[in-house]
Amino acid sequence: GMMYKGGWLVPFLMACFIIALSVVAERLFTISAASGKGSTPIFVRKIRNLLIDNNISAAISECDKQKGSVANVVQSGLHKYKEMQSNTELATEQKVMNISKEIEEATTLEMPMLQKNLSILATLASVSTLIALFGTVLGMIRAFAALSSAGTPDPGKLATGISDALINTAIGIFTSAIAIISYNYFTGLIDDLTYSIDEMGFSITQTFAASNN
Repeated sequence: GMMYKGGWLVPFLMACFIIALSVVAERLFTISAASGKGSTPIFVRKIRNLLIDNNISAAISECDKQKGSVANVVQSGLHKYKEMQSNTELATEQKVMNISKEIEEATTLEMPMLQKNLSILATLASVSTLIALFGTVLGMIRAFAALSSAGTPDPGKLATGISDALINTAIGIFTSAIAIISYNYFTGLIDDLTYSIDEMGFSITQTFAASNN
């Protein structure tokens, strides 16, 4: 039988592979929810126009429709915007500071949810490759052991050693590739969301400063 007999490496690598897949599935679900219902650029444009028209209530209800991280942060900022509009005690700079602080706090709440579990993918990317190499070496040692045994080499043992080496290498490299590609993909998505959040935060504070002078 060509079945793998020697130990824990294949089950370990399979476990890495399954963990990688489940993290990818979980992140896809969470990050697409964080991206909100509609297209982020369109949402950003809508909010900008409503801000220019000083229609803050309509902008807040747009956030309710959009949902997701960008909308959550924008909504926090807009509530504070409204509150500051009706505030008579504070100077404009102080109001702008308060809005910007509110947006920062809201962003800080959203970020951990976006970044969560990405470190697992980063770890799997390097660990899987190392374990794969380790498995390759062990398989080769087994193959050479079969060759160097007294008398005629046992072709069965030789084949098993080589196939072990290749199975380990294949699963490990495949897992590593999935981890690296998805890590980069998710990081890109998060950067886009973060950029939109920053852009909107800047818009909200600038508009307030301009319209309340």
